Amino acid sequence: MRLTILINGSDPTVNHDYAVLWLDTEQRRWSREAHEGVHLPPWGELRDQEGVTALCAPSADAPLCTLQGLHVDRRQRVSSSQGVAAWESERTRSTMNGFWRLQAVDRQPVEAENSIFGR
Repeated sequence: MRLTILINGSDPTVNHDYAVLWLDTEQRRWSREAHEGVHLPPWGELRDQEGVTALCAPSADAPLCTLQGLHVDRRQRVSSSQGVAAWESERTRSTMNGFWRLQAVDRQPVEAENSIFGR
């Protein structure tokens, strides 16, 4: 299953920083599809820690971004459609708080165009 997630600042009418991510729940990977201001690498790994989904760099344990309230269970049920997001600002090196929103759920097997999500 693949989720499309939008991450943006606490007030998107003032702060236009955002990131659009694809989360592959089977491969436990994510990829950045578009972004402005929310600086994340092109892809990484997912970790689910008690109702918080952590977006980590490849082969890293420390999260780059956390999505509170996002959990996908074994039956592919998504726990929430929105919640709190936190990431580190590239400019200030301080924690930025904002929100994540579920934009789409694709339950069909997806063939990746590149090797990041390839089988």
